[in-house]
Amino acid sequence: MYTQGLDQAGKSDPAKPGAETREQLDSFQARIDAEEKIEAKDWMPEAYRRTLVRQISQHAHSEIIGMQPEGNWLTRAPTLKRKAILLAKVQDEAGHGLYLYSAAETLGVSRDQMVADLLSGKAKYSSIFNYPTLSWADIGAIGWLVDGAAIMNQIPLCRCSYGPYSRAMIRVCKEESFHQRQGYEIMLTLCRGTESQRAMAHDALNRFWWPSLMMFGPNDAKSTHSAQSMAWKIKRFSNDELRQKFIDVTVPQAEFLGLSIPDDELRYNEETEHYEHSDIDWQEFFDVIAGNGPCNKQRMEKRRKAQDDGAWVREAARVYAEKRAAAAAAA
Repeated sequence: MYTQGLDQAGKSDPAKPGAETREQLDSFQARIDAEEKIEAKDWMPEAYRRTLVRQISQHAHSEIIGMQPEGNWLTRAPTLKRKAILLAKVQDEAGHGLYLYSAAETLGVSRDQMVADLLSGKAKYSSIFNYPTLSWADIGAIGWLVDGAAIMNQIPLCRCSYGPYSRAMIRVCKEESFHQRQGYEIMLTLCRGTESQRAMAHDALNRFWWPSLMMFGPNDAKSTHSAQSMAWKIKRFSNDELRQKFIDVTVPQAEFLGLSIPDDELRYNEETEHYEHSDIDWQEFFDVIAGNGPCNKQRMEKRRKAQDDGAWVREAARVYAEKRAAAAAAA
């Protein structure tokens, strides 16, 4: 899911490119090839560290911003049970963001800097969260499609070469798997309901299908970071491989629901045993990334307001920590 890059420098003491010897680089790659985990205190190339900071911080930003589309329906969920489930899910996403910010901090970048980069527009988050949730069925579509795409991308991250990131992803994936099933159950309930409910479910699928495919990032030939990330085993599969896996799994699920994928050219190839599909409108993807999506401005305005509104909490926590430290020093 989290394949968009962000141009961000870390705050640790980076190794100067000229200081990285060929022997160090070869030794590091040998560890990667041997499937050894790289830990925070281990030597690593500066480019490897920067790549991880880009990916992990953007992943964290996506979890935090991703609370907004679903949070939009917390007060309008159709039943108390649905509201409680949705509230728990949104809280899970907040927790995921905190895990990931913590993982990124092990690379020497501060959380304050990561948040500042997000609020300034320097850092990016997943394009999918810049689309509106217009109906309750959209909550089902997000769980089924968006979280489904996230799981397809994130399960291989449990084997990421960087230890803190891979370990954080284990819990994240367990919770995202539940979110995907919850979303699919919403869609199933709607598809077994009235004609208007089925139409609502189909409309949600039509609007979220293509943005969900875009979540995996540009085609391999146009992906800036994919090849090197795979060489370092940060990623295990390319963007196109992950997208194809997602399509192959999701199309039969849509058929079970009685819904049709909004792609007239979609067909199953018996020889390759994969579904073939129409070309993706990458111009839409890049427009959204550039800040011109339906909800980009709204998402960032709400995030900045939340940051400002929470300033007193952060200040109180800072003062309390200082008092505790002073008391411990005096004891």
